[in-house]
This record gives sequence, C-alpha cells and structure tokens, in this order.
Amino acid sequence: MTGEERARITSNDYMDLIVEWNNDLRVFDRYQDAIPHIMNERYAIVYVPSSQISQISISQLGYRAFPACFSLESARGIEASGVTRLRRLPAFNLRGQGVLVGIIDTGIDYTNPAFLRTDGSTRIYSIWDQTIEGDNYPEAPAYGSQFFAQDINRALSSDNPFSIVPSRDEIGHGTMLAGIAAGSEIAGGDFSGVAPEAELIIVKLKQAKENLRNLFFIPEDVPCYQENDIMWAFQYIVDTAASLRRPVAICIGLGSSQGSHDGLGPLSSLVNVGGDFSGVVATISAGNEGNSRRHFYSEIDRTVGSTIMEINVADDENGFILEIWGQAPNTYSVDILSPNGEYIPRIPEGLRVSRDIGFVFERTRINIYYNMVDSSAGDQLILMRFDAPTPGIWTIRIYTRGDLKGVVHSWLPSGDFISPNTYFVQSNPYTTITRPGDAEVPITVTAYNPDNNNLYQRASRGYTRIGVIKPDIAAPGVNIRAPDLNQGFGFMTGTGAATAHTAGIAALILEWGIVRNNYPGLDSVAVKKFLIRGAQTNPNLLYPNRDWGYGILDIYNVFNILRSG
Repeated sequence: MTGEERARITSNDYMDLIVEWNNDLRVFDRYQDAIPHIMNERYAIVYVPSSQISQISISQLGYRAFPACFSLESARGIEASGVTRLRRLPAFNLRGQGVLVGIIDTGIDYTNPAFLRTDGSTRIYSIWDQTIEGDNYPEAPAYGSQFFAQDINRALSSDNPFSIVPSRDEIGHGTMLAGIAAGSEIAGGDFSGVAPEAELIIVKLKQAKENLRNLFFIPEDVPCYQENDIMWAFQYIVDTAASLRRPVAICIGLGSSQGSHDGLGPLSSLVNVGGDFSGVVATISAGNEGNSRRHFYSEIDRTVGSTIMEINVADDENGFILEIWGQAPNTYSVDILSPNGEYIPRIPEGLRVSRDIGFVFERTRINIYYNMVDSSAGDQLILMRFDAPTPGIWTIRIYTRGDLKGVVHSWLPSGDFISPNTYFVQSNPYTTITRPGDAEVPITVTAYNPDNNNLYQRASRGYTRIGVIKPDIAAPGVNIRAPDLNQGFGFMTGTGAATAHTAGIAALILEWGIVRNNYPGLDSVAVKKFLIRGAQTNPNLLYPNRDWGYGILDIYNVFNILRSG
C-alpha cells in the first residue's frame, strides 16, 4: 500500500465502506476510484471519495456497507464473583500468568502503577494507537502507530515518557476497563484487577470520520467509533496472540443500536468467527439501553393491517436516524404525521425505494429508504434520516401486507448519539442488546450491583431479534473501583465494566485450561459453558431469561464443580 493509499484510511475526503468480498475481486468493480484494503478472506474496506457519496448512496450501496457508529458502554469487585475465594485454593491460585488480555477502547495510561510490575516495568505487550500516524504501523491495518513493551519501558525510565511513547487515554474509559480486567495488585492500595499477572494488548480507537458522523447526525463532542476500526482492532489482537502462541481474552466495552440486532452485521460476524478460534475468548458488553426508551415493538394483526409508532423528539435534537425492521415474508410501508400536523401519505413498498421529503411549515427533511430484502437478515429495512426534526410527537403508522402476522422492531441510536429526551412513547425495554453483543459465539455480559444483587437499571435486555439467548451472564458492573487518569482510582458503572470483569475471569480460565494444560481446546463457547454451569441463580426466577441470561458469574463455583466432579 502506497503512502497516498494509506492517507485515504484517515482522510475525511474518503468514506469508508465495508465490503463482503469472499475472495472474489470482481466485487470491487462497482466502486469507482476505490482501493480495496483486504482485512481477511471475508471482509475488505474500500475508501470512496466523499464527493461520490450522497444521501441516495445508502439505497444504492446497501446500509450494511456504511460502518455503524459505536459508543462507550460504561460511565465514570472481585470478591462478588468468587475470585478472592479461588485464590485461597493453592491448586487454583490463578492470576492470568501466560495469558493476554486485549482491550479495544480509548487507550490506556501506561504510566499508571496499575499496569506495572513490582520492578517498575510495564505489563503491556503492545499498544496500537490508531490516532497517531507514523512509520511504525501494524502491517495489515497499515495505519496508526504500534508501540511494544521495550518502547514503553524506555518511556517509563524517561523524564518525559510521552515524548517517546505519545499514546494517551484522554477519556479514561479504556484505562478503567484494562484496570478492572488485569490491573496489577497494588500493595497497600486495596486494589487488584481480576487477572493481575496477565499481559495487555491495547488498541486505542480513532474517532469516527466527520463524513460518517454527518451521515448519522452524531454530535461532534460525543466519543464515536466506527465499525471497521473496531474490526481491524479485533483482527489485530487475534493475529498478535496467534503469532505469540498465547491465549487471549478480548474485551469490547462498546456498542451500537444500528443494524438488525440478529448477530449478522460485519463486526458481529467477525467476532463470531474469531471468538471460535482455540485460545480466543471474546467478551462483549450487552449495552446500557434497557430503560432509555429507544426500542419499539409491535405485532400487527393482519386483519387490522397497521400499527402506530410515536416518537417524542427533544427540543435540542439536530437530527437522528430511525431503523424499522419488518419480519419477512410480509412487506411494510409507512406514512408520517409531523408535530405541526403536516401529513405525508403512505409511501408504497418496493424492492428499493428512496424518497427525500420536505415539509411546508417546518425545516425538517426526512430521507426514507426501503430495502425489501436485507442481504444478511432477509427481512425488510425502512431507514429514516430526520434532519432538523421539529420538536414534539411524530406519528408514524406502519402498514403490513401479507398472509401472516406482521412483526416490527424499531430502534433509535444508542448512548449519547441522541438526546435522552428523544424516545418512543410506546417503548419496549427488551431486544435492546447492542452490537456486537448480539453475536452468538462471544460471551455477552450484563451488569448487576454486587452490593444488593439487583440488575443494573440501565442494562440492555435480550433476547436478540431472532431469539438467540443474550445476555449470557451477569457480572459486577455498578460502582466498580478502577484506575483513573490521575494515578489514583475512581468508580465505573455500566455493562462495559462488567465485561472487563468477565474478560479477567476468562483470562483465569484460559490460564487453567491452556497454560496449565488442563483443557487445551478452550474457546469462547467452552468458557461460556463453564461460566453458565457455575452461575448463581435465583430460585424464584426461570433461566435463561432476558434480563440475567443464565445467572450471576461465580468463578469459584465453576472450579468447585470441577473439583467435586
């Protein structure tokens, strides 16, 4: 890849598109002036001049080609899940030795004592910082800068470490996740990560390009990460672990409500495949969308033929996207009533429909796209882009046609991508697991409060849109102590924190199974089964369920069952 071609990766003059090429180069013929950037045998990224991308391009190229936007899933206790009890057993005194923990997030404060050994050297194997352009980039992704332990140790011995390794975590989210999963045991500091002797592979994600933010109306000041960068990060960690012949537990504390919520999107598909490799365990956050009122669900009686969906739009909302997924074989269409009473009659369904709608008495514009058969899900997508939406209640009637009951799901964007005061009036808290937590193979983690054993109130609920059981397990995720950016400690809450905790647990099981040669073939599915067998359950509930999955994580009970067996 030439320097000019590499520049396209980070340039806002080029839009990134995810292409499922499956080893067939002819797929790229439809993209003018685009250089394919091969990720693996299934996926590639092409960089198309932004000038060639218009609103209609979503209809022409397909919605899945545009990287989804991902938000952070934690906001600013190892005792609860049995780690401390397990360490008291000499045969099971597991600390993550010989195991790697991969963190895909906002980077890491590598100077924090939580990531140092007792001799002052780093426990980080490598940092791939996607935001720093230089000549020491990883070969396959071909962007960013890579720093290894020897670079970090040289920086730590310097009076100005960031002049040698300039990678920083400006937000603190990644530092906290890394500390929860694999922070060092701090003498006298009353802190230890779950796997304090594991080594870390850190990927600092670059912020999403401005052209993608504009397409999806993502506010400029909100952290936002695009799907293809996360895919490259996952691939990088899996490849690095394979080159070292060491097992790895990967933590993804990010999520997106874009897509069909069925585990079939590009990132979800990638973690399904990579998480099934021997020695790789992927842990994914379930999301924090349970009580945000951003999911709508309706079953439409075919004798009635339609249902009403109402959206309250906040006063300060600049724009947002709305996805409506209708279950095949029925077909679906919509009409629209604005808060000021302007009515857009029913837009008939078609194989591919694209409409640009303006209003007479308000500034709002709505771009509507119908895709009768989504390439992966097989169901119908209606995508609506609201630009400068009028505040108030928007009423959308969804029509269905067919011999069966119509089934409709709709989602608004997750996290801080829209105002908390933009929501569905008739909302449904279930089927709110974010991507890639909807992937079947990885361990999808929800959060609970270990102080009272209550589910975290904002945690996303399952199952997936096609009924796959998610979340898998609940882990501590409320007021979890973690290293901050001030060389001290703070508290973290959310399913991202719970996922980091579970990644540390996975590292301990990988140490027991692969490093100590007790169960050499461990992967995500095998570790998930161990955790499910040892999970704590409430006798008053049926399991699995859409709130807790299979129950509360308890690694002591996992190994206690093995001992008694």
